[in-house]
Amino acid sequence: MKQQSPRQQNRPLKLHLTLAQGIGEDILKGTYPPGTLLPNEAEWGRRYGASRTAVREAIKTLVGKGLIGTRPKIGSRVEPRDRWNLLDRDVLAWHCAAMDKKTLLLSVQEARHILEPGIAALAARRRTPAQLNRIASALEGMRGAKSPGLEVEPDIQFHLSLIAAANNELLQPFGGMIEAALANIFEYTSVNHPRPSQAIALHENILKAVARGKPEAARRATEVLLDNTDRILAKGPVPGGRKT
Repeated sequence: MKQQSPRQQNRPLKLHLTLAQGIGEDILKGTYPPGTLLPNEAEWGRRYGASRTAVREAIKTLVGKGLIGTRPKIGSRVEPRDRWNLLDRDVLAWHCAAMDKKTLLLSVQEARHILEPGIAALAARRRTPAQLNRIASALEGMRGAKSPGLEVEPDIQFHLSLIAAANNELLQPFGGMIEAALANIFEYTSVNHPRPSQAIALHENILKAVARGKPEAARRATEVLLDNTDRILAKGPVPGGRKT
């Protein structure tokens, strides 16, 4: 049997993921509302130039993410929204692409207000020295950024490191929101912050409280940071075309 080249081996995988992304984005955009019976395998294959194997793998991927369900002799149907796994990295990215930008940012901020102060408090109680070093390293990355846009990635790493330092496995999926959705907020606020050095100081206050093992101080410092972000977002319209 002839051995496939790496490119040949990767092609079906890329194709089924491309297919899953295309269908997933259409579902999130509302092209296929909940309850809609989706086209059959042959139709998807014609639309995407894909084999039945690739289509079946794409459908399995979307079933696993809660977007669709399959029934024998009926086919695939879009599931109700409350079954969608919005914390899945792919689903969240498709959701971000489909939502109005301002609605997205405000929704993310609501979730941050609910979760992040508690995460910081847990991190103050549970962080290890290595985890504390990663938070500090991310802050140094923010300080060393040569432009506002370059501050986005270390800002994301700062918050991801805080989640890891909370040492609670059920909070880890929130990291998907940090990477997929918060990048949009950080990109906007890093460019539009009237006093960039203030943002660094607010993050530093969180780090100090976590380092000193002061949960309530870490909680309050995080609330101050979030309130500051709220004020920046409220000052003007949020552009809709730029995404990370």
